[in-house]
Amino acid sequence: MNSVKSICVVDGQGGGIGAAIIKRLKTTFEESVEIVALGTNAIATAQMLKARANRGASGENAIVVTAPRVDVIIGSVAIVMADAMMGEVTPKMAAAIASSPARKLLIPLSQENVVIVGAMAVPLPHLVDTLIDDYLTPMLS
Repeated sequence: MNSVKSICVVDGQGGGIGAAIIKRLKTTFEESVEIVALGTNAIATAQMLKARANRGASGENAIVVTAPRVDVIIGSVAIVMADAMMGEVTPKMAAAIASSPARKLLIPLSQENVVIVGAMAVPLPHLVDTLIDDYLTPMLS
């Protein structure tokens, strides 16, 4: 049974990763779930809203307040790393996301000085397909 009602996509910098995820979410699930775009900055949020997120907000407080209120949080692994994305992910943002009761689906992309052992170099579109087909779709079935 579908218990997922809201999916939060978190991104920063230019919002390209979040926009790619939201486009695929909309194609797959249409309006059966609410998609909330949370950007570390206004540009990222605008890109995700352009990709058809249902609603969006920007900045630390928006992420801290919203993270515990959604069913699923999606983003790159950097969203749970303090000071990631050239400092855009604040310690409060990372802590709010990591401690949220929401299921976290993290894509192993990072520009940080972090290596995720076992993660293979796979193009973003393939990672988004895997995220939706293998993890999110079964949660919504």
